[in-house]
Amino acid sequence: MEKKRGFEVAKGFEDWNINLPERKTKYSAGYDVEAAEDTVIPSFKKGMKPTLVKTGVKAYMGEDEVLILANRSSNPGKKGLILANSIGVVDSDYYGNKDNDGHIMFAFYNIKEEDIEIKKGDAIGQAIFQKYLVADEDSAEAVREGGFGSTTKE
Repeated sequence: MEKKRGFEVAKGFEDWNINLPERKTKYSAGYDVEAAEDTVIPSFKKGMKPTLVKTGVKAYMGEDEVLILANRSSNPGKKGLILANSIGVVDSDYYGNKDNDGHIMFAFYNIKEEDIEIKKGDAIGQAIFQKYLVADEDSAEAVREGGFGSTTKE
């Protein structure tokens, strides 16, 4: 079978007993993604950086596709967790990059007054594959050189 899109365990996580993301119902748009390890997300304080929660997975897809990372609808109310960037965008050329092999992470802030602990195997978000379009005058020719956040590094 030809590989079109899907998930694999990222390099360095082969022995971590990682569960690949899966849809829970027939008509679910999103694949539920789990935390790869226990992680404490501290209560937000002005100036702090978001906490990156490792998943241990990477995603492959077509060149005209993107993987959107979305928060679980229950996270803000129950755990006080919000995504630092509202949604995550995983480009197709992130897969297998030289810096981190395309390892997907969720960037969270905790808006509760107490620290929140995420346990290994907890569902932390959803991943949704989508096609995207480019503008008529698009002329992007650059090639990704690195991993997380590398497209804006000079």
